[in-house]
Parts: sequence; C-alpha cells; structure tokens
Amino acid sequence: MLELNPGKRKGTVKIPASKSMAHRYLICAALSGCGPEAVTGENKKISIVCDGMSADIEATIGCLKALGASIEHDDDRENRMTCTPVCGNIPGDSAIVCAAGEEGAIGCAGIEDRAPGCGAGEDCVLDCGESGSTLRFLLPVVGALGKKGLFKMHGRLPERPLAPLDEELKKHGMTLKKQGDELYFGGKLKAGSYSMPGTVSSQYISGLLFALPMLEGDSILTVTGPVESRDYILMTEEALAKAGIVFEKKGNSYRIPGGQRYDMPKELTVEGDFSNAAFFLSIGALSSEEVTVTGLNTASLQGDRRIVEILEAFGANTTVTGDSVSVRGGTLSGITIDAKLIPDLVPVLAVVAAGAEGVTNIVNAGRLRLKESDRLKSTAALINGLGGKCEELEDGLVITGNGALKGGTADTCNDHRIAMAAAVAACISREKVSLTDEKCVGKSYPGFFEDFKRLEILET
Repeated sequence: MLELNPGKRKGTVKIPASKSMAHRYLICAALSGCGPEAVTGENKKISIVCDGMSADIEATIGCLKALGASIEHDDDRENRMTCTPVCGNIPGDSAIVCAAGEEGAIGCAGIEDRAPGCGAGEDCVLDCGESGSTLRFLLPVVGALGKKGLFKMHGRLPERPLAPLDEELKKHGMTLKKQGDELYFGGKLKAGSYSMPGTVSSQYISGLLFALPMLEGDSILTVTGPVESRDYILMTEEALAKAGIVFEKKGNSYRIPGGQRYDMPKELTVEGDFSNAAFFLSIGALSSEEVTVTGLNTASLQGDRRIVEILEAFGANTTVTGDSVSVRGGTLSGITIDAKLIPDLVPVLAVVAAGAEGVTNIVNAGRLRLKESDRLKSTAALINGLGGKCEELEDGLVITGNGALKGGTADTCNDHRIAMAAAVAACISREKVSLTDEKCVGKSYPGFFEDFKRLEILET
C-alpha cells in the first residue's frame, strides 16, 4: 500500500509519449510494405522515437512481433525503437517470408528464432495483455493478413465487449470464437461494405481503417449515428496519411481503395501524452503555485488536449509556451462537462470538481462502465471514500465540491486512471491518502509516482 502525503504541489514534469499515438505508429510501421502485391525482402527499417513505454505499448509491440515484425530498442538511445516490418505475402495461405531481407531475421519462414506461431500454416499467438486498443486495432488487421491463431486477454479485457465489430468481421470472411480469456481467429477478410456505429468504440473504426486498405478490392466504411471520441479516429487518419494510405471521406462515410501498401517514413517521433499530462495539470489547477508539463504538442489531435480549456472553465489560470503548458489555481467553481469526447479525463476532473466550490455535472459518460473498471462507480467511490460528495448516475456523475477532501484509503480497482486520480486527490486532502494498489499505473504510465514525488509540497 502506497501512502501519499497531503498538500498542494508545484513543479515541472516532462510527460512521456502518447500511448494512443504509439499504438498507431507502431502498427503502421509494422505493416509497411504490406498489401495484395507486397514485395518481400525490402529490408526497410523505420526508427520510432517513443520517450516512455507502458504495458499497453509493450502489448502492441509483442503482438506485432508475433506477426513477424522485428521491433528492437536501440542500445544507444533507450527511447528509440527500430522496426523492420512484417512484409508478408498477403494473399494465399498466410506464409511469412523474410521481413528484413536477410537470413535469420524475425519473420522469416523456416528459421528457429522466428516469433512463436508465425510460420506458414502455424497459429499466431498474440498476447494483448489488458490493452483494449491492441485487441481492437489488430483484430481486423489479422483478418486482412489472413492469419490464424488466437489473442490472449488479461484482467477485465475478456469481459469488455467486441460487438458489433466481431459480427461485422464474421460477415466479411473471418471466423471468431471466444473461449474464456482467449479469442480464436481465422479466415481472410474480404472487401465490401462495412457499417459500424459511432457510439460504441472509436477503436472499432480505427481497426477497420487499418485493415481495409490492404484488401484486394475497394471497401466502404459507414459510421452510423453520432460519433464519440472522434479525435481518436482523426489520429488514426493522420497516421494512415503518414503511411501513404488514401481514402475519400464524406461526412461519416469512407471510400477506401483496396490494393494499397503501407509506406511509413523512416523517422517518426511520438508526441507527449495529454491523457497523462491531465493529472499534473489538474494538480496545478488545485494549487496556488504553478505546475508545468513539458513535451506536449499544443496543436495535437489528441482529444484530451481539451484538459486545458476545461481547467480554464473551472477558473484555473493556464499558460501555453512552446511545448509546455503551465497551470495555477484560481477561484474554482463547478461546471458542466460533456464527457463524450474526453472519457479518459473523467476520474481526474471529478477530483478537480471536488476541489472546486459548488456542483459539477459530468454527462454523456456511460461508456466508462466498460473500461478497466466501471469508472463511474470507481470514480464515485474514490471521491466519497476520501470524504467528498459524488452521486453516480446512469451515464454521468454529480460532484458537490467544497474545496477539500478528508483523505483516507483509495481503492484503485486495478485501474491506472483511478490510481493517478487518487494521487491528485492527495493534493486537496487534509490527511494522507493510501492506495490499495499503485502498480496498476504501469498500464499507461509506469513512472507516474516517481514524477509525482518530484513535485514540491507547498508549506501550509
């Protein structure tokens, strides 16, 4: 159990790389050269600078290696990876050929040191850990590649839904069967007309956008109804554009030519993560002195960049300079927050609301029940357990803030964002805050508590 001392903080933090962007760049890099007319043995290597790893990013790396890519950390620069793509023969029987164009490279058929389950006619075993992004992005991709095998799922991931993505994939040639914490897949995805609701998960749409350009025919992807987490789809579109993938978008419909090949640039840098920066920026909003976060792209497509304007709406003072954002508290008052586009920010914004005066309403947050924990329930329990007042609604929260919390024990529910929100809560607590399990932050930000402890506690 980790104990955090109470008190407002100040200081500077360099935020690690965006988990969401890292997933996308790694997938596009690993698929470079892939398509119906893939040319093998191209020996293309792609360098990705990713300043900060996490369990979810490692899960995507592991799965891409299992498909035949080589992704290695440079010895001289720990934050730089070199990716040699899969570059397999896409049509036919899913044979894996030499990815790096040299004998002994991972991804070459018939060699002893290839990634497990990736030889011709063998099952691929993809362990996606607890990463929903990894599973939902790669499930259509393995269908486009014509692979056969299974995904291993851990934690709460086996309970999280895959519908209606799974049904749409089965309609177009894939076979899927879930057994406990394993999801078996096979078959070859076929081009055609695809439809996906925009209210369930943007990750379903992104997964299809990764897969459909590699098919042998043209496809139409129609997103129906209102589109939630639209910015995450825009991030996927941006990554695809970097890889030379083209499509025509009209409204919420995509016309995607088939027969395309990925061609990612040789050098890429993953920008800083606004989702994780939000915790430190919120600490600044609750303090009388500044907290500064560096390493950010303030023109980013990341939806959680909205943390800056939301904290301003509460009454905090913000300053943007280059790649840095600084936040200092002011007179904070309750507001209404539409969580449709920023669901991951809800736990920490609920803590900010507890540190403000008056009522804050968080609406359109029903999808949070399907995260690593039921985040509406676990966020309400966090606030109430530390002496605040939070009412859980069917699709939102009502927080009545009075500027402070008492402190006590915070059940993290094995949820990284609840654990980090609890640390922010310590900054407005009168007593220590004890976390039941702080290690769960490894899913997205392994170094969070080291960075948190570097902040200076202000004298009271």
